[in-house]
Order: sequence, then C-alpha cells, then structure tokens
Amino acid sequence: MKRRTLLAGTAALAAAPLIRPARAQAAKTNVIFWHAMTGVLGEQVAKLANGFNASQSDVTLTAIYKGGYADLMTATIAAFRAGQAPNLVQIFEVGTETMIAAGKAVKTVAELIAMGAPIDPKVFIPAVRGYYALSNGGMASMPFNSSTAIMWYSKDAFKKAGLDPDKPPVTWQDVVTAGRAIKAKNTAEIPVTTSWFSWIQLEQFSAIHNVPFASQGNGFDGLDAVLEINAKPQVTHIQRLLDMAKEGTFKYTGRDNVPDPIFLAGKSAIQFNSSGERGDLVKSAKFDWAPALLPYDPDVIKSPINSIIGGASIWAMTAPNRTEADYKATGQFLAFLAKPENVAGWAEATGYVPVTVPGKELMQTQGFFQKNPGSELPIQQLQRGEVTPNSRGIRLGRLPEIRNIIYEEFEKAIQGQQDGKQAMDNAVERGNAVLRQFQRSMKA
Repeated sequence: MKRRTLLAGTAALAAAPLIRPARAQAAKTNVIFWHAMTGVLGEQVAKLANGFNASQSDVTLTAIYKGGYADLMTATIAAFRAGQAPNLVQIFEVGTETMIAAGKAVKTVAELIAMGAPIDPKVFIPAVRGYYALSNGGMASMPFNSSTAIMWYSKDAFKKAGLDPDKPPVTWQDVVTAGRAIKAKNTAEIPVTTSWFSWIQLEQFSAIHNVPFASQGNGFDGLDAVLEINAKPQVTHIQRLLDMAKEGTFKYTGRDNVPDPIFLAGKSAIQFNSSGERGDLVKSAKFDWAPALLPYDPDVIKSPINSIIGGASIWAMTAPNRTEADYKATGQFLAFLAKPENVAGWAEATGYVPVTVPGKELMQTQGFFQKNPGSELPIQQLQRGEVTPNSRGIRLGRLPEIRNIIYEEFEKAIQGQQDGKQAMDNAVERGNAVLRQFQRSMKA
C-alpha cells in the first residue's frame, strides 16, 4: 500500500515559523534539532547539545525549543512541506504512526545505521525499542525521553487506615480493598484516582494483561486495525472503576495530567500516573510517599507482563539537497545520545527511565537506585516478561483523537448515562471511524 508523506499531513495545520537550511561553516556540518523540553528538561537538552559539540570537531548541533508536543509536530509538518525540515525533531509517542506513515519525509534510524551510524539496536530495553520499531523490527526513531505508568501511594494515608505502608496493593482486588479501608477511616479526601485515564487504565491495562487494544498487533501490522477495547477484560475493568466511583472509593478528576496536583497536595491516597512524577514529588510533596508496580487482575492473567512507554523519540527528517554528510552527522548525534553515560545522566537528572541496558547498568554501578529507593521499579516493569504484540505499544493513527473519544464516553458513564460496556462499545465505534479516515488519508 502506498502511503502519503507529510505533504498530505493532518488537516488544518497552522503555519509555523520556518528555518533556513544551515550553511556549512568552515569544515563543520550543521545539525538543527527541534525539541519540546522546557525548564529543567530544556536545560538538560542544552547540556547534551553542548556535550556533543565539545566531544568532536566535525559537527555543530543547535537545539531549538519549538513549543509543546502538538505545536512541535505542526511546525515539523509545515517545515517539511516547505522543504525546510530540521535535521532532527522530537515527536511524542502518539505521533509515531503518523511519522512512520510519512514515508520519504523521514530517514529512519535503521537507514542511518545502514549508512554507518554506530548505533546498536540490541542495547535498548526491548519494550522501548519495540514501541519505536518498524514492522520488520528495524528502528524507526531514537528513543529519548521515555517513561511508563506506575502506581503512587501515600504511606501516611495507608498507616492511618491500618494498612501496611510497605505492602502496596498488588492486584486490582487489593486496590478495591485498600480504597474501602481508606474511605472508612477517612485518611484521604480521595482514596483512588488516576491521571492519563486512557493511557493508564486502558492502554497500559491491556498491555500488562497481554490483551489487544486493537487488532493488527495494536496497529503495528496494518492501517486496517480496529479497536478491541470493548472486550471482556477492558469492560470489566472500566465497570470496576465505575462501581468504585459509586461507592466513593474512586474519583475521576480530569483528563491527561489535570489530576497531577491532587496527589502532590496529599489529597489522594493512591494515584496512577507517569513514572516521571518522581521529580515533582521529591521537590514538592510534604508527606511520605512511595511508588509501586501497576496492579493487575488475576482473573485475566496469572503474571502480568511489561507495561508500555510514554514520552517521545527523536526522528531524522529529510529535505531537498540534504547530503549524505548531513545524515551521517545526524546519526553521529543519535549515537552520542545512546552512550551509557549520556543515557544515565539524562535519566538521573530528569526522572525518565534509561532507554538502554548499559545506561541502566551504569546507574546501578553509580549507586543511583540505592540512593533513590523505588526509582528502579519503572524499569523493572518495562522489562517484565516477554514483549508480545499486545505489549510492544500502540501504533494507531490519530491516537490523541481516539483518547479524547474514550474520555468523552467514560465521562458519560461516570455521570450515570451509560454502563462500562456501552461506554466501550461507543468508544470502539467512534474510534474506528477515526481510524478509517486516517487509513483513507494515507492511500495514494
């Protein structure tokens, strides 16, 4: 099947400031890297860029902040259309299918490796590598800032409720029991809540239970994938949350990261969120907290497998008149990022997980995990079991739009307008319509 490039893109993209292809200065090759990192994260990106420039004399890399993830993707598409795409761009994980479907707009990492980039795909943590893999297993993009979802809980709230603060819930049945104990003793305003509802309670839930989120290997194997989140495991879980909401042990507190401040303020006893929340907790939390693995339902699986990643990866872009030297310079920077000391340094400074096994081992050797108890849990969860077609990630076009549909249907259910089965049936029907629109847009 022929696929369109980013020239077809997504509809209604706003115009974005473009950059002119950099001219070589002296004997150096210039590489432009657009990213979405601000604050401390932006400072760490600048540190990596400066470190790369100081490590060699052939390439000058310039890192440029281009706005949040959505704005950055819009700017990238506009730049490619004008023939002025940057050499490298950071794209959030839900944009992966759109980038792969972009065809000649991108130069995959597998292609850069074939051109001589010293990057070894085997060093990357399988769950991370798999998310950004092509259908043949080759690397599409360079994993960069990766996180996963875990369970955070208040040890203070557990103690006051008579629960063992050193034994967090392991199964969803345990979560229900803990929620009831916390409510009975009123040790937290909200017993259980969640950030990133669709990502954690459906995408991650499906992965660790080894059940499909969508057909065609969660979209990896074809654009004709259909959603399968109205199957029994997911429906049972959604109905469990709705039942908990009715009894006051679970509270839906908003979309995406809107609920984040609730746990930081000590208002919830259990909150599901990104593993990247650690940095904010270390800095701001005024109570005793701890991380735990995502709970599982033993009625669905006896032993849970790996969770999937969030965050973003780095893509190499094509442009008219871009030379082989340009692509080799691009691959040189990506290889620099994959060095163990850079993987470890980035993870330690930001709270993201190390994306390579050597990077993780270096953190271990340096004593980071020992000095920061629980910081290794996300990595253990990502490496748990064997990666399957259901746990390598989700490769669906317009996934952000599908997530919004899921939010809308669950919110109707929370308001008592429908049960869990109807909510998921509606989400599947509406989401599949979006997938078919995307499939048609990718045809020549």
